[in-house]
Amino acid sequence: MSPKRATSLKDVAEAAGVSVTTVSRLLNGSLELPSETKLRIEKAIRDLKYEPNPHARRLSRGRSDTIGLVVPDIANPFFATLVSAVEEEADKRGLALSLYATLNRPGREISYVTALGRNHVDGLLFITNHPDNGELASLINQTGKVVIVDEDVPDAVVPKLFSDNDHGGYLAGRHLADHGHRRVIYAGGPREMISTRRRSQGLERALKERGEPFQVIRYEGSYTVEFGREAARRFLDESMPATAIFASSDEIAIGLIEVLRAQGVSIPDEVSVVGFDDVGPLHLFAPPLTAIRQPVRALGERALALLLETNWQEPESLASEELLPVEIVVRNSVAPPSKS
Repeated sequence: MSPKRATSLKDVAEAAGVSVTTVSRLLNGSLELPSETKLRIEKAIRDLKYEPNPHARRLSRGRSDTIGLVVPDIANPFFATLVSAVEEEADKRGLALSLYATLNRPGREISYVTALGRNHVDGLLFITNHPDNGELASLINQTGKVVIVDEDVPDAVVPKLFSDNDHGGYLAGRHLADHGHRRVIYAGGPREMISTRRRSQGLERALKERGEPFQVIRYEGSYTVEFGREAARRFLDESMPATAIFASSDEIAIGLIEVLRAQGVSIPDEVSVVGFDDVGPLHLFAPPLTAIRQPVRALGERALALLLETNWQEPESLASEELLPVEIVVRNSVAPPSKS
């Protein structure tokens, strides 16, 4: 016995004595009909148990009710939390989410943004984690309806949403200065990235406020556990040239602490450490790690709202930058410099 054929729009039209176009336009809200005709169509829909195709209805309205989200890495707790927040916010608004993980590779980013530009999505939230040579910015400007989140793509003329990185660096520097630290390692990403520049600027500003000589030594790499390990090994090879380390991501802090602990370096007795993000379980570390907390879930929620609120027909409203506040979560990884 063959399965029963699903009721089609044509079946409804025939039962109601109208055209298929009339039924379609009534369903998508683009046509006003006499009440008698409308009631006849609605009765046919009920009697035939017709269920409209939501995808076809969206296309007829010129939108997909789908948002694209491009992230570097869904295994990283920071990005996983951000994805979760966007997903929940999209669900509240009745939107679907298409997720694309680039592995932080420029080629994959270009490929995904190009594909998304061709596909029918209502907008794109874009997150990168490396410097841009200009190619990505140009493509984003051509694509339109893109909100850049967390890390900048310079020269892209679209709305941008970041945490207040400068103030985060300042909070870390002030906390270290309050404990007497004047020589600090800053372990962060490439100098070209806005997060690196702003966090280190905030750190230096806080140390400078004390009016005493200070030194910030920069270790530049990537926001990864492996770079954290490399930074720790360099710190040890250079005979611990500072009394404190500001690790500008959870991942860097994890790699750093792993190597220092393996080499018997005590935190905070021999070196103080402050992290950044506070997405992972830093309170479970030994000792619990003081960190700058980014509002990761708020970033995801606000990014989607910004995408939907922006008037994309007004060019002067596109080149905007919005900052979300950060806070310092004080635990037990900072102490005054060792007398030795």
